Amino acid sequence: MNRPPSFRIPKHEAIVIDENLVQKLKQQFGDKIIGANFDGADPWVEIAPDALPGVCRYLRDEPSIRFDYLNSICVVDYCEVDPKKAAKTKWEPHLEVVYHLASIRQKTTGVLKVVLPRWKEGVEGQLPEVPSVCEIWPAANWHEREVYDLSGVWFVGHPDLRRILCPEDWVGHPLRKDYEMPLEYHGIRGR
Repeated sequence: MNRPPSFRIPKHEAIVIDENLVQKLKQQFGDKIIGANFDGADPWVEIAPDALPGVCRYLRDEPSIRFDYLNSICVVDYCEVDPKKAAKTKWEPHLEVVYHLASIRQKTTGVLKVVLPRWKEGVEGQLPEVPSVCEIWPAANWHEREVYDLSGVWFVGHPDLRRILCPEDWVGHPLRKDYEMPLEYHGIRGR
């Protein structure tokens, strides 16, 4: 296959989430670093919600890491499961807010997770909260708005947290597993 001489097939980025990084984070943030998993394609570090801005700023500014690019923010909804299985595993329904980060300079990637209850203080309808990272990565503005709109996570400190895909008067958050599509919306049949 003929390609222009300047064309290069990009190499897969190196993954920087390893035991050394977790130890650095634990030295810096102590018990706010909750856990890590190095298995699989995307190793990750779980952090406490209130530590998110500090950890993200550290990962962006630390010369050996330099996560200068926020690829995406998404949410995984771990809704109710079979009660028998849940009792055996001591599993609770929750949301995981997942941050995919990269260093353009160093060609490395990493994943952060923040685990939240499905509802703030267990009150259905009250959205769980996590600090915004818009001041650290300006691209987080739209990512956080999308997560708020579709998955129902409130980003404290966001400069303009409002719906981005659904109409302003939409009820609920469509990517939550317990979401029920309305029968009708402004005269349009929903299901």
